[in-house]
Amino acid sequence: MASTQPTEDRRHVRFEPDERPPGALGLGLGLQLAMLAVPSIVLGPTIMITLAGESDAYLSWAVGAALGISGITTVVQAVGVGRIGARYVLLMGSSSAFIAICIAALEQGGPSLLATLVVVSSLFQFVLAAKLSLLRRIFTPTVAGTVLMLIPVTLAPVILRKLADVPEGAAPAAAPVVAGGTLLVITLMVLRSSGALRLWAPAIGIVTGCAIGGLAFGIYDTAGVREAAWIGLPQFAWPGFDFGFGPEFWALLPAFVMLTLVGAMDTLGDSIAIQRASWRKPRAIDFRSIQGAMSADGVGNLLSGLAGTVPNTTYATGIAIVELTGVAARAVGVFVGVIFVGLAFIPKFMAALIAIPGPVVAAYYLVLVALLFIFGVKILMHEGLDYRRGLIVGVAFWLGVAFQLDWIFPEYFQGSWSELLGNGMTVGGAIVIALTLFEELTGPRRRRLRVPLNADAYRKVDAFLTGVGERGRWPGEMVERVRAVGEETLLLLIRQDDRRTDDDERDLLLIGHGDREEAVLEFVAATDATNLEDQLAVLGEPAAGGPVEEEVSLRLLRHYASSVRHHQYHDTDVVTVRVTATQAR
Repeated sequence: MASTQPTEDRRHVRFEPDERPPGALGLGLGLQLAMLAVPSIVLGPTIMITLAGESDAYLSWAVGAALGISGITTVVQAVGVGRIGARYVLLMGSSSAFIAICIAALEQGGPSLLATLVVVSSLFQFVLAAKLSLLRRIFTPTVAGTVLMLIPVTLAPVILRKLADVPEGAAPAAAPVVAGGTLLVITLMVLRSSGALRLWAPAIGIVTGCAIGGLAFGIYDTAGVREAAWIGLPQFAWPGFDFGFGPEFWALLPAFVMLTLVGAMDTLGDSIAIQRASWRKPRAIDFRSIQGAMSADGVGNLLSGLAGTVPNTTYATGIAIVELTGVAARAVGVFVGVIFVGLAFIPKFMAALIAIPGPVVAAYYLVLVALLFIFGVKILMHEGLDYRRGLIVGVAFWLGVAFQLDWIFPEYFQGSWSELLGNGMTVGGAIVIALTLFEELTGPRRRRLRVPLNADAYRKVDAFLTGVGERGRWPGEMVERVRAVGEETLLLLIRQDDRRTDDDERDLLLIGHGDREEAVLEFVAATDATNLEDQLAVLGEPAAGGPVEEEVSLRLLRHYASSVRHHQYHDTDVVTVRVTATQAR
């Protein structure tokens, strides 16, 4: 049961989400994260509005609105409001994926058409978040890991452009020396420093790079900083809405919906990654947190549409900072959100952040994307990669890379196809979903049993599993282990059900399928606060919190099954158990 006993240890997580770091440390990390994210938040609406030829007043309004909405939704992600929010440090900011289609909306119908499209497309994200349990076979950790691995690929062109982003007339050595100095300081400090000094490694690396660029090569431009005001309000230029729903709206709506769903995949990957990075000991993935993150993302898109600015999304760079510093406290997310809102009214500070030389930003991103790629690999390995999943991930990843770099017959994909297929994350995500669905649809037939979740269900569950094994011609020893797994899982769910405070009777949906090599059982019931996967992971530890009978069931389940996955959603509980014919006893 290696898959249910993670050996990975979060050695350097100093503050978990529920813990409070010192105020100075939380504020410092909040400033550090804001320094990284604010330029990206501002750049999206700036590029969009400038290229579309809109007014300076609308630019000021859209940038200020983007900062304010990013701050509000970052706080919501950190603390949660009901079922909205991941309750982790997940940064929110302007989505660069929407820039091209937003420019088309501005050119064809102006800011009011853009606002209407963003509001309507955001509604699809709320539906996806609410029904994630029904789509669990599509939005899986395999999809999330693949998309997360492709994020560095999609960021590669931006990093390369930033690496060479120096003023005209700068010395040829400026870019490599500044980038190399920044990267060297960050890397050495992370590898050799400890305690508080290591926490400040990224910030010290950025300051070092800016100092080298400004003092040695003169590439840190302070003119814009000097001219900017200390305090200022964005100009009021709210665009309103276009309720005409003309041809332009219907022509652009599919692209907005597609990008919204792609953004949801990005949020799913980020949500899983931040859970992996935030705890000292690995935990099972909490899909309720993922649903909350998607809902908060939907709130951000809705607010962006109401304000008439570019949609937002989660920023994966914050995850790498959590891994780098070991500080995952929610207080940091609150600090970041408050700083975002405050910076909307401090143009001078924002100008100072935007003026950071491109080579410094590129070096910083090199460290972050390296960690993001490893996050994706860890998620895939935790989920388990058999030859089928390995093929799916490999094909999706490399086709995503190929389309991102225009290796696949670019002459045949022009115009709108070029925009759609030019993003490696979009292509790779679509391919991994399509291949996963193909595997599901062409695999062994799934048989279903629905019974009340109580002790009387045992006979029906046992008879059902015996029948599935006979139809699948499973080996006799494998059928016996499947029956034992069914009994122990049913007992565990019934004991959890006994601890519930409400009187509503739960039903159990049991789905069984497989071949002579492996059997897969899915137990679907109403959600419960206890995660079986976490309990299985800590069986070998001294503290025993539950009844002796429950521990016996858990140990038997671990003995009979090759893997156990417990995915908890709002109102739905899914336990997936795999039993292999060749499992070591």
